[in-house]
Amino acid sequence: MERSIFFAVGVIVAAASVLTGAPLVFSAGDVAVIVVDVQGDFTTAKKGSLAVPGTDDAFIAKVQKATEALKKKGLPVFATQDWHPKDHISFHTNHEGKKPFDTIQVSGKTQVLWPPHCVQGTENANVLLDKNLFVAVVQKGKDKKFDSYSGFQDDGGAKTELNDLLKKSNIKEVIVYGIATDYCVKATAIDAADAGYKVTVIEGLCKGVAPETTTKALEEMKAKGITVKKELES
Repeated sequence: MERSIFFAVGVIVAAASVLTGAPLVFSAGDVAVIVVDVQGDFTTAKKGSLAVPGTDDAFIAKVQKATEALKKKGLPVFATQDWHPKDHISFHTNHEGKKPFDTIQVSGKTQVLWPPHCVQGTENANVLLDKNLFVAVVQKGKDKKFDSYSGFQDDGGAKTELNDLLKKSNIKEVIVYGIATDYCVKATAIDAADAGYKVTVIEGLCKGVAPETTTKALEEMKAKGITVKKELES
């Protein structure tokens, strides 16, 4: 009975937020958080090899504070972590004559070539938030043959454990944010929607690689029925 009342109140608050345009207020229950790839190599704070603009200490602190607030509400928090072998196919250094951001074709898909990043066991592959926040850290991109933007699967179709973990917790809705809006956040959010979850992306807790691709990514996510909110209020 208590859970039913709590759930009903949550529905009323969410509905009111949609009608007024106010930021959504999430409550515990069947909602989880997915924090995407907040790792040293993707941040200017750690002078990462693939640092995304705007990922300074202030941004990391903002994500930490928001994640702490969501965990205090009782929401389970999961993280994704790029975890590449040194000979990963996405590294330009593993393709003779190629430069960062060149592209190649891999199994019929366009593969962007990146500077080596998030190499297994290196300091800048570490997730920068307090590890005690997470129920689990889901590693991705471990197969050298395939990139893995999504926290749910790699480009070859191999699944991670993320969906199983969410299902075991009876999760129906996910809040997604992190790095980068136009790559791993987008892929994770879209795969979550395709798996049947209701998805909300918090734009203010994300940073994108480039303005043009970030704008396009937000449009793609909205077209998939994903809610994009500017900020998250506690």
